[in-house]
Amino acid sequence: MKKPLVGALLALFLMGAAATPAVAATSRPAAKAADFAGTVALSNCSGSVVRVPDSQPDDPALVLSNGHCLEAGFPAPGEVITDQPSSRTFSLLNAAGSSVATLKADKVAYATMTDTDISLYELSSTYAQIQSKYGISALELNADHPAQGTAISVVSGYWKKIYSCDVDGFVYRLKEGDWTWKDSLRYTSACDTIGGTSGSPVIDTSTGKVVAVNNTGNEDGERCTENNPCEVDESGNVTVHKGINYAEETYGIVPCVGTGNKIDLSRSGCTLPKP
Repeated sequence: MKKPLVGALLALFLMGAAATPAVAATSRPAAKAADFAGTVALSNCSGSVVRVPDSQPDDPALVLSNGHCLEAGFPAPGEVITDQPSSRTFSLLNAAGSSVATLKADKVAYATMTDTDISLYELSSTYAQIQSKYGISALELNADHPAQGTAISVVSGYWKKIYSCDVDGFVYRLKEGDWTWKDSLRYTSACDTIGGTSGSPVIDTSTGKVVAVNNTGNEDGERCTENNPCEVDESGNVTVHKGINYAEETYGIVPCVGTGNKIDLSRSGCTLPKP
């Protein structure tokens, strides 16, 4: 993992160097090329305003980033955070990458670095309010597992930079330091993400939907250390890919979001780690 940046510019450690009328919240239309609309810049990372297919216009909006981007620091292995008060702010970007608003969180709805590396902030604004005031729609989380070979864009709100590549494959277990993630997504080499891109949405360019959240990469060719994740297969064999970067899939979030956009870990099909 490359560490999120502290302040405007600093070291690397954990990577990423995260309303339709009356029926469903506004979603980003299908796109051939990704832009910055709906992405956000955190103080140390990137992120995006996201919705699930059943989100409603008047639901409080959610911001997706990495668990390692939390203002309180990295969650410990096995730690799951839910409904924790937060007043964090996010700079909302338009398609061109210009900041159009500052959004504010009410709480960390969910965060962990166990099995995956995600944080979901619940905002004080609804999707409809964001759409009405700023003309920005939320990015929709794809409910299906991504496919190998898919063309993707990693969109960093922090750096206002878009990386384009393909899904190279999937990793049974990705281990870095004390943390282990399941079924991680591996990029082809063109997505050479850096510190501060942590939490960036990974967008399927054929649908415009989010399939993963950027989180780490092997910098030095070391084995399973911080900054240098290793791949572990089902037989326990370890492989290292220096210079290759990774993301955590997001389709598993969808079944865990219930009425009112509330995280409900007891819902059918929800497999996110529980406290």
